[in-house]
Formats: sequence, C-alpha cells, structure tokens
Amino acid sequence: MKLTEQRLDAEIARGQNFLWIDTLSGNRRAEMQRGLKDGGLIIERMETRDGGKSIDTPDAMIHHWVAIVFVPGVSVNTAVALMEDYDHHAQVFGPNIAASKILDRKDERFKVALRFYVKKVIGVTLDTENQAEFFRLSPERAYSRIRSTKVTEVTNAGTPQQGEKAPGQENGFMYRLNTYWRFLQRDGGTYIQCESLTLSRDVPFALSWIIKPFVSQVPKESLTFTLERAKAELLRTKTKN
Repeated sequence: MKLTEQRLDAEIARGQNFLWIDTLSGNRRAEMQRGLKDGGLIIERMETRDGGKSIDTPDAMIHHWVAIVFVPGVSVNTAVALMEDYDHHAQVFGPNIAASKILDRKDERFKVALRFYVKKVIGVTLDTENQAEFFRLSPERAYSRIRSTKVTEVTNAGTPQQGEKAPGQENGFMYRLNTYWRFLQRDGGTYIQCESLTLSRDVPFALSWIIKPFVSQVPKESLTFTLERAKAELLRTKTKN
C-alpha cells in the first residue's frame, strides 16, 4: 500500500492526468469516455509494481481495482458531500454497508465506523474503523483517502449471540481496505473515480472451493456496486431538487 500511495501522491503533485482514463492512448481514451457519457461504468484491474517487479505477498492476496463513472449535471461539491455524509451511508450503500457512523470529525478529516455485509456463496459481516481525509485542489477537483485502521469479523451479526472473532481466528476475507477517490468536474458533470486496494489472507486449499469466489470476486463487485449506487443517488437527488 505504501508504494501505491507514493504513486498517487506523485500523480496529485504533477497535476496532470488526474483521472486514470486520461493516461490512456487517444483511441482507447475516447472510446471509454463515450462509454461513460452513455451511462456506463469502467472498471479495470490494477497492479502496483516495485521497480518493475511484481510484489511478493506471502500468505496474502492483493485485490487492486480502479473504477470510474460520470454523473451528468452534478457538481464536485455535491459528489463530495455525498461521500462525506457517512451517517447515511447505510441508507445509500446498503446492503453492502449495513451500518455507518461518524465517530469523530475535524474539518475534512473523519473517523468512521462502517459495518460491511458481503455475500458470495457465504455471507460475512465485518466491523471496521476507518480514517478518511478529503482534499479540495480547486473548485473543479477534489480527492480523498479512506484507510481502514481496524477490521473485525463478526459472528451471528444482528442476533443476541453477536460477537467478534478473536484475533487469529478470523477467516481473513478482508483485513485491510483502502480506497482512493478522485472527483473531477468537466464535460457538464462530474467524474467519480475510486481506486480500491484490499488485502485478504491466502486461501487454504481445503477451503478454496467456498472461500476463493468470495475473496477474488467480491472486491470488484463491491467497487462496482458502490460507484453505481453513488451515481444513482446523485441523479436521484438532482431530479428531486
């Protein structure tokens, strides 16, 4: 994650190619922009490399994705306000986010509790604490970083028997989730980009048939769901207003 954040810091400092699609060749970039303008979502697998070499992560799996949507007629301020409204994330992003609460806020820095519920063959509930920071670069540009600081697997969620699995007893479906957001207002609307980096423990061979679909597919599906739901909510609010 350190190398990824170093790259992101360098991109922000340069001030060019703010969106991932802006780094693409002319024809591919134009094709993807057409798809976004037509209401589509773009998602691509990413890989951070160390000096051109793949990063070895013994006993762990890295799930690295970037996704973008375009929301016509919506400003950067409106998009950022939605993402900062953590007390209502469970309503907007449910059922993937089952509960959400701001624990502390100082200006554009938040401490947030989020309960994730994800299901793929099996259902898993995770309680997380997160640090979120939002930055305004200009009236048309903003970005944010949300880093998980604690992830706990919950058993019997929502029942009197609810509890937390002890350290070392978790299945390791997700033990770290960082997301890096960018918001760019242009072309009559706002582009919302999210780069997600999820760490999960490697899957024991005996359990791979049930756990592998979860840890390998859920990060991509969750990112797609989040951006689609954010776009839908922004368009709904715009129409309502």
